[in-house]
Amino acid sequence: MSQTNGYAVDASGLDGPPNENGMTKMIVVAPGGRVVCHVCHLADRPLTRLRGIMGWKTMRRGEGLLLRPTFSIHTMFVRFPIDAVFLDKNMTVVAVAHELKPWRFAGARKAKSVLELAAGECRRLGIERGDRLGWATA
Repeated sequence: MSQTNGYAVDASGLDGPPNENGMTKMIVVAPGGRVVCHVCHLADRPLTRLRGIMGWKTMRRGEGLLLRPTFSIHTMFVRFPIDAVFLDKNMTVVAVAHELKPWRFAGARKAKSVLELAAGECRRLGIERGDRLGWATA
Protein backbone atom coordinates (compact mmCIF):
# COMPACT_ATOMS: atom_id res chain seq x y z
CA MET A 1 0.00 0.00 0.00
CA SER A 2 1.34 3.46 -0.89
CA GLN A 3 0.22 7.04 -0.35
CA THR A 4 -1.04 9.00 -3.35
CA ASN A 5 -2.31 12.57 -2.90
CA GLY A 6 -3.80 11.86 0.53
CA TYR A 7 -5.26 8.52 -0.49
CA ALA A 8 -3.92 5.09 0.39
CA VAL A 9 -3.60 3.21 -2.90
CA ASP A 10 -4.31 -0.51 -2.66
CA ALA A 11 -4.43 -2.54 -5.86
CA SER A 12 -4.80 -5.86 -4.00
CA GLY A 13 -8.59 -5.79 -3.85
CA LEU A 14 -11.73 -4.12 -2.65
CA ASP A 15 -13.62 -4.61 0.57
CA GLY A 16 -16.10 -1.74 0.70
CA PRO A 17 -19.78 -2.34 1.36
CA PRO A 18 -22.09 -2.68 -1.64
CA ASN A 19 -24.39 0.20 -2.59
CA GLU A 20 -28.15 -0.01 -3.19
CA ASN A 21 -27.50 -1.62 -6.60
CA GLY A 22 -25.31 -4.33 -5.06
CA MET A 23 -22.09 -2.72 -6.34
CA THR A 24 -19.03 -1.89 -4.24
CA LYS A 25 -17.97 1.78 -4.18
CA MET A 26 -14.33 2.86 -4.49
CA ILE A 27 -12.05 5.72 -5.56
CA VAL A 28 -9.97 5.43 -8.75
CA VAL A 29 -6.70 7.36 -9.07
CA ALA A 30 -4.34 7.98 -11.99
CA PRO A 31 -0.58 8.60 -12.08
CA GLY A 32 0.53 11.49 -9.90
CA GLY A 33 -2.42 11.03 -7.57
CA ARG A 34 -5.05 12.59 -9.83
CA VAL A 35 -8.46 11.36 -8.71
CA VAL A 36 -10.24 10.00 -11.78
CA CYS A 37 -13.39 8.87 -10.05
CA HIS A 38 -14.49 9.96 -6.54
CA VAL A 39 -17.46 7.59 -6.54
CA CYS A 40 -16.80 4.54 -8.66
CA HIS A 41 -19.22 1.63 -8.57
CA LEU A 42 -17.75 -1.83 -9.14
CA ALA A 43 -19.78 -4.22 -11.30
CA ASP A 44 -17.99 -7.55 -10.98
CA ARG A 45 -20.89 -10.01 -10.80
CA PRO A 46 -23.10 -11.17 -13.68
CA LEU A 47 -26.19 -9.23 -12.61
CA THR A 48 -24.37 -5.97 -11.84
CA ARG A 49 -22.41 -6.20 -15.12
CA LEU A 50 -25.61 -6.90 -17.07
CA ARG A 51 -27.39 -3.90 -15.56
CA GLY A 52 -24.42 -1.53 -15.71
CA ILE A 53 -25.64 2.05 -16.10
CA MET A 54 -28.88 1.16 -17.85
CA GLY A 55 -31.65 3.07 -16.11
CA TRP A 56 -29.36 5.80 -14.77
CA LYS A 57 -30.67 9.28 -15.63
CA THR A 58 -27.20 10.78 -15.81
CA MET A 59 -23.59 10.26 -14.74
CA ARG A 60 -22.08 13.14 -12.81
CA ARG A 61 -18.53 14.45 -13.02
CA GLY A 62 -16.37 12.32 -10.71
CA GLU A 63 -18.72 9.34 -10.88
CA GLY A 64 -18.09 6.11 -12.78
CA LEU A 65 -18.64 2.40 -13.17
CA LEU A 66 -15.89 -0.22 -13.43
CA LEU A 67 -17.02 -3.37 -15.22
CA ARG A 68 -14.89 -6.48 -14.84
CA PRO A 69 -14.18 -8.85 -16.39
CA THR A 70 -15.00 -7.58 -19.87
CA PHE A 71 -13.24 -6.30 -22.98
CA SER A 72 -16.24 -4.58 -24.59
CA ILE A 73 -19.35 -2.59 -23.74
CA HIS A 74 -22.56 -1.37 -25.31
CA THR A 75 -24.68 1.69 -24.62
CA MET A 76 -28.06 0.12 -25.42
CA PHE A 77 -30.77 1.67 -23.23
CA VAL A 78 -28.28 4.23 -21.84
CA ARG A 79 -29.71 7.74 -21.93
CA PHE A 80 -26.52 9.78 -22.24
CA PRO A 81 -23.05 9.67 -23.85
CA ILE A 82 -20.11 8.29 -21.85
CA ASP A 83 -16.33 7.96 -22.02
CA ALA A 84 -15.05 4.37 -21.83
CA VAL A 85 -11.55 3.57 -20.54
CA PHE A 86 -10.38 0.07 -21.48
CA LEU A 87 -7.94 -1.41 -18.96
CA ASP A 88 -5.66 -4.45 -18.99
CA LYS A 89 -5.13 -6.81 -16.03
CA ASN A 90 -2.76 -4.29 -14.38
CA MET A 91 -5.27 -1.40 -14.74
CA THR A 92 -3.16 0.15 -17.52
CA VAL A 93 -5.17 2.06 -20.13
CA VAL A 94 -5.11 0.21 -23.47
CA ALA A 95 -7.72 2.39 -25.23
CA VAL A 96 -10.17 5.22 -24.66
CA ALA A 97 -13.52 5.73 -26.42
CA HIS A 98 -14.52 9.38 -26.09
CA GLU A 99 -18.16 10.50 -25.90
CA LEU A 100 -19.71 7.17 -26.87
CA LYS A 101 -23.33 7.90 -27.77
CA PRO A 102 -26.33 5.72 -26.83
CA TRP A 103 -26.89 2.59 -28.92
CA ARG A 104 -23.21 2.03 -29.73
CA PHE A 105 -20.65 -0.74 -29.13
CA ALA A 106 -16.97 -0.37 -28.21
CA GLY A 107 -14.18 -2.75 -27.28
CA ALA A 108 -10.43 -3.14 -27.12
CA ARG A 109 -8.07 -6.06 -27.55
CA LYS A 110 -6.21 -7.01 -24.36
CA ALA A 111 -8.77 -5.18 -22.19
CA LYS A 112 -9.85 -7.03 -19.04
CA SER A 113 -12.10 -4.30 -17.60
CA VAL A 114 -13.80 -1.07 -18.63
CA LEU A 115 -14.20 2.13 -16.64
CA GLU A 116 -17.24 4.13 -17.75
CA LEU A 117 -17.12 7.86 -16.98
CA ALA A 118 -19.23 10.90 -17.80
CA ALA A 119 -18.70 12.15 -21.36
CA GLY A 120 -15.70 14.47 -21.59
CA GLU A 121 -14.02 13.29 -18.37
CA CYS A 122 -11.11 11.56 -20.13
CA ARG A 123 -10.14 14.72 -21.99
CA ARG A 124 -10.65 16.90 -18.88
CA LEU A 125 -8.48 14.59 -16.76
CA GLY A 126 -5.93 13.86 -19.48
CA ILE A 127 -6.42 10.09 -19.35
CA GLU A 128 -4.57 8.45 -22.21
CA ARG A 129 -3.21 5.15 -23.38
CA GLY A 130 -0.41 3.89 -21.12
CA ASP A 131 -1.67 5.53 -17.89
CA ARG A 132 -1.88 3.12 -14.98
CA LEU A 133 -4.87 3.54 -12.70
CA GLY A 134 -5.32 2.15 -9.21
CA TRP A 135 -7.77 1.82 -6.32
CA ALA A 136 -7.72 4.13 -3.35
CA THR A 137 -9.41 4.28 0.01
CA ALA A 138 -10.04 7.56 1.84
